[in-house]
Amino acid sequence: MTKKSLKNTLLINIGAFILVVLLEVMSGWVTRDNFDTSYSFYLWNLKYATYIMGLIWINHFVLIPFFLDKKRYVLFVILLIGSIILGAYFKTYGKPWSSVSKVSFFFLYTTGTGMAAFFLRRNLLIKRENSEKEKLQKETELKYLKEQVNPHFLFNSLNSIYALSRQASPETPELVMQLSELMRYQLESSKKDIVLLKEELEFIENYLLLEERRLSNRCHIEFLIKGELRGLKIAPMLLIPFVENAIKHGAQSTNQQSTIDITVTINSDSLHFTAINSKPRVLQESKREGLGLENVKRRLNLLYPNEYVLNITNLEEEYKVNLSINLINNK
Repeated sequence: MTKKSLKNTLLINIGAFILVVLLEVMSGWVTRDNFDTSYSFYLWNLKYATYIMGLIWINHFVLIPFFLDKKRYVLFVILLIGSIILGAYFKTYGKPWSSVSKVSFFFLYTTGTGMAAFFLRRNLLIKRENSEKEKLQKETELKYLKEQVNPHFLFNSLNSIYALSRQASPETPELVMQLSELMRYQLESSKKDIVLLKEELEFIENYLLLEERRLSNRCHIEFLIKGELRGLKIAPMLLIPFVENAIKHGAQSTNQQSTIDITVTINSDSLHFTAINSKPRVLQESKREGLGLENVKRRLNLLYPNEYVLNITNLEEEYKVNLSINLINNK
């Protein structure tokens, strides 16, 4: 038990004891004239509250952890009932057994109420601990997935520049500068949980311009944005894997004429992203999806649970991605 939880347990039990004392005093207030002095009245209620809390503490700190939690159910019931009867006996010492039975039933009721409160609090603590563990695990996994995007994007971009450098293209230096700007944004955005959708779409547009220049005339790229962005925000580098995938498995995999159509539609707080790329007539299909798509699917599940719809259609001559995300939580 940590110092913080120990402190909380002590405070809760002290508060419960004070509450029981006050309840006993209030419930017995009408009988205070039966006592010789006010002191004896308060002392009697204090002792009664001590008996009640004593039984609850024995149950909470001894019987439940050492017997009930260890599935010694029969022994737990015997010891619980025995402690209640013993407490009632000492409380009514010298009085007939009818008084003992009445007090026993009352102690049983208060002990049961205490058990209910105990298990309720324990369940709440367990839920809180599990929630904190899940949150930590989610943050760790998201950090890992985000870190994977950086080298993956850089690898694809460097491949593009390398292809041009082998052709001794005069555009290579300028493309390297464009790539450096893209990498600057990527590094800055990787430090954030969310970025402006406007900035993310500008990044995609610049990346497409870079690829269009590299692919020359053998690929026609259309990038269209519909609707008003209105300061909407999105997780960084979330859409780029779909764009990379369209280029890699479309234009980049063939010397044939190809097309890539990417449309982003903003409708209120919803984003609708569509990427369609033509497929070459002869293409060696991969048996598994690339790292980028696996990564983005996992990030979507973590960042937008029940807030997105992703449909991927892989036809003979066309590959299509439809993604809808509710961005209301990222404003």
